[in-house]
Amino acid sequence: MLNPQRTIDELKELRALTGDDNGAQRVAWTDTWLKAREWMKEKIAGLPVEYERDPAGNVWVTLRGTSEKELLLGGHLDSVPNGGWLDGCLNVMAGIEVLRRIAEEGTPPVTVRVVDWADEEGARFGRSLFGSSACSGFFDPVAIKDYKDKDGITYEQATARVGVDIMRAKEAGAQLKNAKAYLELHIEQGPVLESMGLPLGAVLGTFGVERHSVNFTGQAAHSGSTPMDKRRDALGGVSKLHLEIREIAKRHGGVCTVGRVETKPGIVTSVVAHARMTLDQRHLDADKLAAMYQDAQDASLRFAQEEGIEVEWEYIWRIEPILFHPDLIEMCDQSVLETAGVSHRLPSGPLHDAAEVARAGVPTIMMFVQSLYGISHNKIEDTKEEHLAMSVVALDKLATKAMAWVAGR
Repeated sequence: MLNPQRTIDELKELRALTGDDNGAQRVAWTDTWLKAREWMKEKIAGLPVEYERDPAGNVWVTLRGTSEKELLLGGHLDSVPNGGWLDGCLNVMAGIEVLRRIAEEGTPPVTVRVVDWADEEGARFGRSLFGSSACSGFFDPVAIKDYKDKDGITYEQATARVGVDIMRAKEAGAQLKNAKAYLELHIEQGPVLESMGLPLGAVLGTFGVERHSVNFTGQAAHSGSTPMDKRRDALGGVSKLHLEIREIAKRHGGVCTVGRVETKPGIVTSVVAHARMTLDQRHLDADKLAAMYQDAQDASLRFAQEEGIEVEWEYIWRIEPILFHPDLIEMCDQSVLETAGVSHRLPSGPLHDAAEVARAGVPTIMMFVQSLYGISHNKIEDTKEEHLAMSVVALDKLATKAMAWVAGR
């Protein structure tokens, strides 16, 4: 019998085991993360399942069915430093609870697997979705193996310490050979459901991302002797563009963020000669994302001309919008309605492992549960226990529907 309270109790147990007064400390590739995984392994003892770790460090718990076709339920136990008690681990433990219920009823019609993806957060080295992108194939180990953490340890060294050869990580792609559907429950991490007074929602897909640095070049000059109309202030370009990208986002219905600004020479007595800003733009619609990007470029050229400075754009990273499977969106919506009596469909601004699984061609869906205060990646991250229980019930209903759908494909 499904027991949602057990999931809540286990999440509290995990919080006590791997957190402190500042929040969750399950950063990937650390001893605390490994402790969390050993704890999870203890929780599945006695179940008729297989446990394995793939070449990318992902952990798979498999309940064999009458068919080799597979239904996957996924999440991640790793956290950001000083993180919340639900981000990622709710997905895994709710999946384990659904697996228990299915196993109790005998051999399922399809094989059901719960996966704990390795290093979803990218908190230590800045490269998110490590394990899932290794499976999807959108992964270049050479490009990231020499990334360093704050202590100078490379990504390759950190993974090797826990028995993962980063150069073989893409071999994990074999795990998706028989995958026919992927389900992921997650806290929303934003304010939409709470603002609407709704506990649960069906996710339409994950935003596409355009990420660049925009570099303005002006002329250093003495801050006392240079008249205002004679200045070529590089920071003027950044300042104007920062304000403009907010209007661009509103105009197109997306989101834009300037997360970092750096200036040189960076002293109080000099006009800024060089100013660099990072720009993150996101939208669920590829055409609107492209329009946002073009509008920002056009605005930067206009502001550079106004300020008498120069501007160059530097590519950092991009990913296309990932739309989830329409059949699974309908099933998710129906499962939420059956559980909560009301549902809402919304996009995901943050990226998730689900995006990588969908990129690999596996039909995918996410379900969101309300986040209090709209806050995540913070020790105050929280969700009402009644909503957590409802999310486990709704995930179970979705898994039942998805098993039948997979069996019939």
